[in-house]
Amino acid sequence: MRRTLIAILVTAAPVAIYAAAPAMPAYVTAAVADTTRPAEDRATDANRKPAETLAFAGVKPGMTVGEFYPGGGYFTRMLSDVVGPKGHVYGMENLRWDDPKSDKAVIDATGGNVSIEAAAFGTVRFAKPLDLAWVTQNYHDLKIAKYGVVDTVAFDRGVFNALKPGGTFFILDHEAPPGIDVAGITKLHRIEKAQVIREVTSVGFKLVAEGTFLRRPSDDHTLPIFDPKVRGQTDQYALKFVKPVGRAKR
Repeated sequence: MRRTLIAILVTAAPVAIYAAAPAMPAYVTAAVADTTRPAEDRATDANRKPAETLAFAGVKPGMTVGEFYPGGGYFTRMLSDVVGPKGHVYGMENLRWDDPKSDKAVIDATGGNVSIEAAAFGTVRFAKPLDLAWVTQNYHDLKIAKYGVVDTVAFDRGVFNALKPGGTFFILDHEAPPGIDVAGITKLHRIEKAQVIREVTSVGFKLVAEGTFLRRPSDDHTLPIFDPKVRGQTDQYALKFVKPVGRAKR
């Protein structure tokens, strides 16, 4: 796949902008092509671009991954394929959303390298230090009190402490109108990219790359993501943060 990269300056630090994934490793292609993935998952691939997402996030064989809010396991299955038998995917689910039957189906389908725990929303708890922390389309939910009251900066700090030095915090979410408040986030299920960057970098993370492969200028940011006019075609950003080497805890 051809790569498009533009370097820009944000707070004096270079951030790579990728209009496409930086590369497409064979293990990513194989994970997406896995015919054991549910048909309903594969039917959404054209909209969700899982290959670009996995490659951009940098997941690799042997990694320890912490996935927040795996739901039905759309990405969990592919993460499991990529990390392989020497890696592990630890799913952290919200107690209010947890479906034990779905958890079992995902675990049974992934060959023993996935475990899922349900806890209070915003809990950061993993059995081992992580190479990669992953949250897709759910960071905004941490602002919605009916799912559980969460201090997102404290959550980000917990993720920082859960990662190995040099580890990656990957966030993908739906873009929001400028200046959106908590009430707006709750209504639209969107959050501004700028707010995510501000919160995550406040605890010590460095933003190193942004993926624009899911940006859609035609999206109306004032509509809820579930509105039929935009559902499945929202404007989304992908952000890759790194915990600096030499920083243990915050």
